[in-house]
Amino acid sequence: MGRPSERRLHIIIIGWPIRATANLPMDMDREVPGNDAIEQKVIQLFALVSEALSRATHALLGGEMLLGQQVIEGDQLVDDLTAEVELLVWDELQSRPVQGGELRYLVALLLIIPELERSADLAEHIAQRAVGHLGTAMSPRSRGIVQLMTEVANEMWQQAADAFGERAKVATLLVRADEEMNLLHERLTHEVETEKMPVAIAAQVTLLGRFYERLGDHAVNLARRVEFLAESRPDRS
Repeated sequence: MGRPSERRLHIIIIGWPIRATANLPMDMDREVPGNDAIEQKVIQLFALVSEALSRATHALLGGEMLLGQQVIEGDQLVDDLTAEVELLVWDELQSRPVQGGELRYLVALLLIIPELERSADLAEHIAQRAVGHLGTAMSPRSRGIVQLMTEVANEMWQQAADAFGERAKVATLLVRADEEMNLLHERLTHEVETEKMPVAIAAQVTLLGRFYERLGDHAVNLARRVEFLAESRPDRS
């Protein structure tokens, strides 16, 4: 069951569940000193990014303009929380001597946070294409390939989010999934080159494929950072 202070987060979107991250503390508002407070906020960031990606994908393929607009507007929350977490980390580094495992841990967090922010921006870019009706304008075969890319991306991000909460080693698994994403990206690029889509639509589909490819890359990078983080986590005893 895990620790009593934690539960698995389920986000219900359009009637179906999406796991946003593995272990989200139940009481996010309680005061927790130092590194624990920072870690809770990073877990929130993982949840927000995973949710944004899932919602943007659903908006794109379902033609849900309103949902896409909500994802776009929600990106500011990720930006604000990212800035807050970075300040908390720097406050920890500057307020007292930090060394050894704790220093490596805080540095690892500083490497993880920008990956999350950039990934949220990519989800926002996908949502912008949803608002522009790209999901219904692309060719059927392109749409089918994008559907496969979204499935791979969502699974990769779920594994990366779970890995952070559980300190699991999943980088090798995500590297294999990223190879699948790259193959799908190549298929989409070939489809755009051969399918007779309007130039403007073809250009946007090309960008869309790039967004999902980069999301896969970020998931792999985060999994590697988490493995380093697991080795650096300061002792809480």
